[in-house]
Amino acid sequence: MALVGSYVGLSRSLVAVFPVFLLAWMRFGIAAVAMAGWVRRRPGEPALLSHERVLLFWESFLGNFLFSVCMLFGVAATSAVAAGVVMACIPAAVAVLSWLFLQEPVTRRVSVGIVCAVAGVASLGLGGHPAGPESAVKDHPWWGYALLIAAVFCEAAYVVIGKRLAANVSPRRISALINLWGLVLVTPFGVWQALRFDFPGVAVQEWALLVFYALAASVITVWLWMRGLQDVPAPQAGVFSVMLPLAATAVGVLFLGEPLGAAQAGALGLALAGLLLATWPSGNTGNARARVYPE
Repeated sequence: MALVGSYVGLSRSLVAVFPVFLLAWMRFGIAAVAMAGWVRRRPGEPALLSHERVLLFWESFLGNFLFSVCMLFGVAATSAVAAGVVMACIPAAVAVLSWLFLQEPVTRRVSVGIVCAVAGVASLGLGGHPAGPESAVKDHPWWGYALLIAAVFCEAAYVVIGKRLAANVSPRRISALINLWGLVLVTPFGVWQALRFDFPGVAVQEWALLVFYALAASVITVWLWMRGLQDVPAPQAGVFSVMLPLAATAVGVLFLGEPLGAAQAGALGLALAGLLLATWPSGNTGNARARVYPE
């Protein structure tokens, strides 16, 4: 999640060069080449069951394709601050969905941690809104916020479905298969925009940034996330999503020269406190671990 937040700023630079669907298409295509060896079933890993194939499709459709579409168009219709505040609800959405579909209990400590994480990131978004006429509240269309809320539940579904898949399928294979589904889903839109795009006008450094973005977004982060879900309950895993806006803020401060005031620092501390509270070992080691297949 920290890595996802770190390349959010970089993806903004790419969106300024490539249309959204073309960017997604090339991202999935580059990652498909990089993960070609991960598609096949490894020794000792059982064959995919029919319901697991269905889950892989929904994992990609909700977590890769629909999340990106809802988030990008939602931010365009509202603002980055609004998106940050709404996305702070991801841990709570994950806890609710994991309770409904995985029957995973939400302990009191995890609940308090979720509240701290949501409050921290929400206050970060509100506190980071600069004063002045340019930051005056504008009339944003209701459908922009609806898209952001939809993106929240898409990401929450991604966590919950990934938790179920990680119990029986290796993280490498999950990463490769959902990336292939993402490539299939976005190809018609990507080809449509590619036919109208000036590829020779793209600078070498922007191509290099695209390769890094594709490998980081589709290969490294997905594998790390799925590997972690083999050991971490979904409600606790959802709390880690606060690292996305926190890391994005750190990149802005350390590398982009954006200011960090006392209010923003307090918000960061509150969100991190929630993360530690929800994930600190409780001493209960009686829960059986999900089956782990060789990587």
